[in-house]
Amino acid sequence: MRLSELIINDIKPVKSSSKISELQELFNQLTYSHIPVQDNNGVFAGTFFETDVHCFDSDKLVSDYLYSLEDFYVRENTMWLDVLEAFAQNSANIMPVLNEKGDYIGYYELNDVIGLFNESPFFYEAGGVLVVEKNINDYSFSEISQIVESNNGKLLGAFISKMKNDIVQVTLKIGNTGLNDIIQTFRRYSYNIASGHEEDSFTQSLKERSDYLRKYLNI
Repeated sequence: MRLSELIINDIKPVKSSSKISELQELFNQLTYSHIPVQDNNGVFAGTFFETDVHCFDSDKLVSDYLYSLEDFYVRENTMWLDVLEAFAQNSANIMPVLNEKGDYIGYYELNDVIGLFNESPFFYEAGGVLVVEKNINDYSFSEISQIVESNNGKLLGAFISKMKNDIVQVTLKIGNTGLNDIIQTFRRYSYNIASGHEEDSFTQSLKERSDYLRKYLNI
């Protein structure tokens, strides 16, 4: 399914000449975090956040609060990963969509876009998930791919899932093989394994040695 097929246009943007009470009532009927707004000439002006709107004076006009508008949107040709990023950056569950001329043509719902993401092989293909981490200046996606493929693994997808204190965490989806050999190879390349795995013989070996040492010291 193409992302553009998910564009919904059943809710028209609120006019700036509308009363705030109308906007508040609309939020009461819907579960959206934001509602798009157009000026009286039909030009997209931005979106209002639900929490803000419920603090406005219901007797005033939308135009009295244009300073509170949030200016975010995507284009109809924006890639789905960038659309997801826009949702996350703006803490929204609705995303206005504009065409190349800047005209409002509808919106995306967050759940619909996530559903499209779930159709990718990263989710539906059988395989194991592995999370590795390394210093931000030392990791390499080409090296990560080489490690997986040199152990007869098939890399189904990879993305940076965390960045903190100069450490990058990369989540991998790997098919076609067990993870143990891949895990050991990552360790030889100085990657830390941030996810736990039952088949990780390195961890099991450390546990066995620890148990043996504890038993020895108790003799």
